[in-house]
Amino acid sequence: MKLILTQEVTGLGAPGDVVEVKDGYGRNYLVPRGVAIRWTRGAEKTVESIKTARASRAVRDHDHAAEIKTKLESGPVAVKVRSGAGGRLFGAVTVAEIASALTEATGEPVDKRTIAVKNPIKSLGSHLVSVKLHDDVSASVALNVIPA
Repeated sequence: MKLILTQEVTGLGAPGDVVEVKDGYGRNYLVPRGVAIRWTRGAEKTVESIKTARASRAVRDHDHAAEIKTKLESGPVAVKVRSGAGGRLFGAVTVAEIASALTEATGEPVDKRTIAVKNPIKSLGSHLVSVKLHDDVSASVALNVIPA
């Protein structure tokens, strides 16, 4: 089945790409979720408009991502969590908690799917995480996990 992607799909392509996928994957997953549209000659004309919009957004997003990177790397971000005696946490710090702390610190929304934590954070103190803000821009953020 031939489809035109309207959103980025990991391992498949970027918006505006014409891809060939198995019928079931396209019919049952990509098209119903609005990630792709069926390829037709009329739809082929929309590919250029999708690609030009993506290119203009990429330049604007790159500059914006660089601004957010400087905000994130300016200093440690405090993440408040519940902890027990001796500084041990009840569970681990989730990426959702990290994302909300980063959003609060920068004033810009940070998606939790862009945050990479190497090892689970299960203790108080300083930790380092990376945030992929754009294809070319990623920030190393210092977290300071403190008791709530």
